[in-house]
Amino acid sequence: MTVRLPPPTTLRRLALGLGFGLALILPFVLEGYDTYRLATAGVFAIAVVGLNILTGQAGQLSVGHVAFYAIGAYITAILMGQGWPVAAALPLAALTAGLAGFGFGYAALRLGVVHLVMATWGLALAVPQVLKSSHLEAWTGGVQGLYVERPGGAFGLSDDQFWYFVVLLLLGAVIWLAGNLVRGRFGLALRACRDQPLAARAMGINLARARAQAFAVSGFCAGLAGGLAALLEDFIAPDGFTVFFSILLLVGAVAGGVGSVWGAVFGGLLMCYLPELAAGASSALSFPAYGLILIFMIYVMPEGLAGLVERLSRRTRQEPTWEKAQ
Repeated sequence: MTVRLPPPTTLRRLALGLGFGLALILPFVLEGYDTYRLATAGVFAIAVVGLNILTGQAGQLSVGHVAFYAIGAYITAILMGQGWPVAAALPLAALTAGLAGFGFGYAALRLGVVHLVMATWGLALAVPQVLKSSHLEAWTGGVQGLYVERPGGAFGLSDDQFWYFVVLLLLGAVIWLAGNLVRGRFGLALRACRDQPLAARAMGINLARARAQAFAVSGFCAGLAGGLAALLEDFIAPDGFTVFFSILLLVGAVAGGVGSVWGAVFGGLLMCYLPELAAGASSALSFPAYGLILIFMIYVMPEGLAGLVERLSRRTRQEPTWEKAQ
């Protein structure tokens, strides 16, 4: 008997529907801490979306995204400390981080890949020291950090459940908007600048503006994620924004699929849970175990988890039917 599989588009819609339905159910069957961890994974995924656009689409490698993440976190905390509502503080923090990203991207336009990595590395190293500065201590709290009083739950939901759904809503909006950008003229311009900069310039594409805009979008996503992280954790301090976190973001982007927008979901989950799995396997050798797991994943799935799913999807298109013995 010949069994016909649904078209790939239908399969994709079914998978998205099942995933969305599962995401809606999980907060009601998990404990509060587990719900908080899933919300944290969603926050990481928002930051990875921006890094995927910058690195995967524009070809600009950054190991300093913790700077924009910190800008979003601190602007949110400072504004809320001044009495601003979270609905106004969070967007303003994300916009500020986006403007900072645009400025940095425009200033670093003429840098090659190696020098750009060094510049972003320096940015990541400078951020904690700037936040600890005595000149800014009245705003940032210095080494002692800042406490953030987030609003409580609503609609009969607990605090963890409410903020989980806030993160889920914003993550869905970011993925949808980023997907439209990547598929539109903006994404085409970024890929042209990445692959054929001379041809892109000949076609009238402004390389400086396109790359600066990629940094702006990426900075906006990182700032939004940083603001949400400050709200989830209730406390921020300079030592929480180190260069190691920037590297962790880049690892999440690569492992999830650096060329894929929705692969950021896999990246966020890996960032949140893979270190715990590595530590559980060997607490004394957590970092080596973590590194070995990542090397294995990259070797087996060079295009990340999103690339693996895409390859399986292409195989489904090539083999639309399969035979089953009666």
